[in-house]
Amino acid sequence: MILVTGGAGFIGSNIVAALNAAGRGPVVVSDLLRQGNKWQNLRKRQLADIVPPEELAAWLPGKPLEAVIHMGANSATTASDGDEVMRRNFRFSLMLLDWCTQHRVPFLYASSAATYGDGAQGYDDAAASTTLATLRPLNLYGWSKHLFDQAVAARREAGQPLPPLCCGLKFFNVYGPNEQHKGPMRSVVHKVFETLSRGETVELFRSHRPDYADGEQLRDFVFVEDVVAILLYLLEQGASAPPLLNIGAGQARSWLDLVRAVGAAMGQEVTPRFIDMPEAIRDKYQYHTLADLTRLRQAGWNAPMTSLEEGVAKTVAVLASADPFRA
Repeated sequence: MILVTGGAGFIGSNIVAALNAAGRGPVVVSDLLRQGNKWQNLRKRQLADIVPPEELAAWLPGKPLEAVIHMGANSATTASDGDEVMRRNFRFSLMLLDWCTQHRVPFLYASSAATYGDGAQGYDDAAASTTLATLRPLNLYGWSKHLFDQAVAARREAGQPLPPLCCGLKFFNVYGPNEQHKGPMRSVVHKVFETLSRGETVELFRSHRPDYADGEQLRDFVFVEDVVAILLYLLEQGASAPPLLNIGAGQARSWLDLVRAVGAAMGQEVTPRFIDMPEAIRDKYQYHTLADLTRLRQAGWNAPMTSLEEGVAKTVAVLASADPFRA
């Protein structure tokens, strides 16, 4: 039995799909479905149970889990309720870490590239406390993930027990099918597809730094199928997997590149209109992210990453289909 927290969400539901396809499981999802279409991310899946997060601690005792894949979190980079974010992203993660440690259950968890802040300290995924201490996340979400990375590192360096596999995944800008439920937090691929489908003009944030032209702000965009394949590979590696890993494409591309890739996949030319970035996020905005994949490659993952153009084309094909959720 494999538990996937956040299993109805974007990355989580793609993980569940891959586990089903590989015949792994039974699979149990812990998530909140609430109102709306989030349930459709799981409509084609086979599940042993769906457990609300607030019931998970009571559900865990006695369960013969093969692994816990912890993707559940408040992932909104605009979140402002510190108590709620700490409860969901930090303390809930500590509870799962403790349970997996006690019961010797492999534990893979979602960290984030948001832990790197503005990137001034680089994108080195070293798990040492001394390296982590140099990072300065720019938002509450990034800080919550950073705190958990630090807590795991402190236990490791103090020689305290940890799960047999304990690996944090620093996700960069992941995109792909099954983001519809995320509203304003869904990827720009989805937003641009919807905008072009309505025949409207695509809007991008104007650059507010002289060293970046409008639309030339850079991100490491990584296709969700690559993310899932890497995660399942690390699960097979077990204790030999590194404690912390960047999960990106290893290439920085501009927002203009991404918008044009969506347009090309839809057979349209795109000329975006640039708008001012809201002042509330200007000092928290990352102008450049790039995953250093050295440790991932050293861990044996040698497959090429999906190009932005190919990943966008695959995503658009799903969104444009009669059933716009992952097959």
